[in-house]
Amino acid sequence: VQMVESGGGSVRPGGSLRLSCTASEHTFGRYSTGWFRQAPGKEREFVASIDWTTNNSQYIADSVKGRFEISRDNAKNTVYLHMDSLRPDDTAVYYCAATTKIAATSLRDYDYWGQGTQVTVSS
Repeated sequence: VQMVESGGGSVRPGGSLRLSCTASEHTFGRYSTGWFRQAPGKEREFVASIDWTTNNSQYIADSVKGRFEISRDNAKNTVYLHMDSLRPDDTAVYYCAATTKIAATSLRDYDYWGQGTQVTVSS
């Protein structure tokens, strides 16, 4: 499964961005997908994930809860990360990933990764 992120860029504090991640796999609907981020000098961390199951359960990191939302469109093989009220500490490279597991919030849960897209929040 190939994952390709898009939508990154530079934004001022308080602004919004929507990241997209499109998968090559036509069975995308059978993969849970997640977003992770890595800031300079820091480890890659979990941001959000959404299960492939019918209820599309979502898991959101405490650091972004209430500001970020994850959604998916299986018909487009795409998962989105909607980011509002962005802060400078949200600056990072954002990666999407896919797995057949559910409730996947750890890096080691994921088998397929995109190349990442840069998000910079600065005034």
